[in-house]
Amino acid sequence: MALTSTMYALQVSLAHVDRGVYESLDFRMAMHPSESPEYFVARLLAYCLEYAEGIAFSKGVSDPDDPTVSVRDLTGTITTWIEIGLPDAARLHKASKAAPRVVVYTHKDPTVWQRQLSGERIHKVERIECQVLDRHLVDALVDRLDRRLSFDLSVTDGELFVNVGGETLTGSLVPISLAT
Repeated sequence: MALTSTMYALQVSLAHVDRGVYESLDFRMAMHPSESPEYFVARLLAYCLEYAEGIAFSKGVSDPDDPTVSVRDLTGTITTWIEIGLPDAARLHKASKAAPRVVVYTHKDPTVWQRQLSGERIHKVERIECQVLDRHLVDALVDRLDRRLSFDLSVTDGELFVNVGGETLTGSLVPISLAT
């Protein structure tokens, strides 16, 4: 018998000062059985950090050619392609050709990945944005995961402040370059 996804009901009060985005988000998010809790939290944070009109999660493993998270305009055209983790060069190449903006959020150490991508053919690699999520923050959020989760997320000068259950967690968002 196949395992099913676990649904999470999330309420996020978002104050992204760096982007001027202030929203109350109320949405559902599925964690696929093959997805690690760390990846799930990274995907959740990426969604919040990139929140804009037209943002959506992909349909999951049934659509591996789609971005993990995307922002589409009113015509359905992808304006921002968002990847989580350490995508390979072919995926980044495809993303960069398909969307004017590509962002990668990783919760893993990117050192080896950057070396692997060095010299690979990636369309407009210099335009691809990559943000490294603070591993301690990701782990702390994993420890507090609940099927019904409410938290406040504030972002100022690349610093993340998450208030969950009366406790404030902090972490940095560190930009790195994929261009050599």
